[in-house]
Amino acid sequence: MAKRLIPTLNRVLVEKILPPSKTVSGILLPEKSFQLNSGKVIAVGPGARDRAGNLIPVSVKEGDNVLLPEFGGTQVKLGEKEFLLYRDEDIMATLHD
Repeated sequence: MAKRLIPTLNRVLVEKILPPSKTVSGILLPEKSFQLNSGKVIAVGPGARDRAGNLIPVSVKEGDNVLLPEFGGTQVKLGEKEFLLYRDEDIMATLHD
């Protein structure tokens, strides 16, 4: 079983951020409450190459919080954790505080 996954080309490994199911005081939140489909970048590939052979770097870096599309990505399970593998161009935005 693999312990570490390093994406190839312009792929990005993301761990989805699950919204809390209840507040700090214990109030249960409804399932349909407003939530962003976001995740944390765990690993990135080196980037893709253009027709001339120049390296096009990935636009996100490890540790970034990103906005993900509602559908897509390839599910990857490493040990007990589940991750999603996206192409760099499929990531919609980076999230900042």
